[in-house]
Amino acid sequence: MKKPSLYFILLIVSFFSCEKPETKPNILFILVDDFGVKDLGFSGSEFYETPHIDQLASQSFVFTQGYANSRVCSPSRASIMTGKFTARHGITDWIGEKFGEDWREMQRHDKLLPANYVHSLSKDDTTIAEALKRNGYRTFFAGKWHLGSEGSYPEDHGFDINVAGWESGSPTGGYFSPFKNPKLENKVNGENLSMRLANETVHFMKQNGNQPFFAFLSFYAVHGPIQTTQDKWGKYQTKANAKELQEKGFKMERKLPIRQVQDNPVYGGLVESMDDAVGVVLQALKDLNLDKNTIVVFTSDNGGVSSGDSYSTSNLPFRGGKGYQWEGGIREPYFIYVPWENSNGKQSEYPVTGADFYPTILDYATITPLDNQHPDGVSLRPIIDKDEKLQERPLYWHYPHYGNQGGDPSSIIRLGKWKLIHYYEEEHNELYNLKTDPYEQTNLVDKYPEIAEKLDSQLMSWLKDVNAKYPEKDEAFDAEKRKEYDQKIRNELLPKLEKQRLEMLSEDFKPNADWWGSQSTKD
Repeated sequence: MKKPSLYFILLIVSFFSCEKPETKPNILFILVDDFGVKDLGFSGSEFYETPHIDQLASQSFVFTQGYANSRVCSPSRASIMTGKFTARHGITDWIGEKFGEDWREMQRHDKLLPANYVHSLSKDDTTIAEALKRNGYRTFFAGKWHLGSEGSYPEDHGFDINVAGWESGSPTGGYFSPFKNPKLENKVNGENLSMRLANETVHFMKQNGNQPFFAFLSFYAVHGPIQTTQDKWGKYQTKANAKELQEKGFKMERKLPIRQVQDNPVYGGLVESMDDAVGVVLQALKDLNLDKNTIVVFTSDNGGVSSGDSYSTSNLPFRGGKGYQWEGGIREPYFIYVPWENSNGKQSEYPVTGADFYPTILDYATITPLDNQHPDGVSLRPIIDKDEKLQERPLYWHYPHYGNQGGDPSSIIRLGKWKLIHYYEEEHNELYNLKTDPYEQTNLVDKYPEIAEKLDSQLMSWLKDVNAKYPEKDEAFDAEKRKEYDQKIRNELLPKLEKQRLEMLSEDFKPNADWWGSQSTKD
């Protein structure tokens, strides 16, 4: 019998292997808004159900110390687009927030006046979309943008197609059509927003042809106002009440109440609807035979909302949440699926940020690095492909603002196991060893003053190098008015939140009158 030729053997091996295809890979980037690191079943939530995202995570390379570049949305999104830390690109707060003397209009009586900030993506930057487009990629954006007003929309920064991306940071019409979004046509009243964005993404992939694509699916979910269907509310209301209900759902953080338990049935339904939409897109990749050559990125732009906004979730055991300087405000789900690598949930503890996506994507797309454009990011491909250890590096965060979630104006440096937070109100520091104290319970600044001083000096030097802006002392600060404000928060807001929590869990709960689709079985 004639032996098979070497060519034939190699052909068979190649056909059944998971080696990287010769063509440029497609990139599907999934960004969820305000999605906390503990909001996934994969990361330990026993309340929310996220089977499709869990499945994706189990097949991906998971970075367990993945970070957003800010505690709020616009700065983090700008870092993903530019590969720069926030103090460098200048968008340090969510676009539209007050600053300077206008901050007094908030009637919070804070000690400082927040710094000014850049209000749109710079045209001088080459976004990741522009870099890919110049190298033969078809680019698509769907969902939340919040990186500038008209003239600074997705189509102005490298995206061929823009669906629903404009200046608003929240779903102005809610999660059921009519959406009240000038970039999203209303088709059927009651249509679910997350599912609509997923279907638009699928439509793009179907119509794209053989050209490599970069599809950026940026959900408005799970940002407030939180909404779901009657069926999903009922499911999570039953689930919450099946367990022993905690007597108290909130406690006071330094300035605002903070949620301590995951039992919000409306938020649970909103999370599951978003997960359903993710499932539709991932299934479409398979149905269209795109799954073998499509890299999928999944992350969030800041921590889960445990204070302020809709007080939706708990990030425990991590401290804080959206708007806070602690890990709950910046630690995120962060995983990358490269189909030919068979990572199967493999994990790395190497600290990474949203700025690393830019050089990583360029690396996989075999595009020459744009070192001057993404100076704060590094390619993670050596870790994913070869288990290589990357050099330890400092990571920086700069938020010279007050948020509406209770966080303080501060800057952060993380280097190895050490994290230092510099606060601007009193110019003092907190120092944490994240290896032994990942939940930031013990401030070690007095125990290790030399480490704190060294990190503080390194942080301040870097901020100076990138021309960072700082808050200023408010000469009109009134300590007595601030005391009255704090007492009102404790004596009025805290009990109100506890009452609302129980109302959402009661059989008599009714949604808002304009809650489209809330009585529908379809979402």
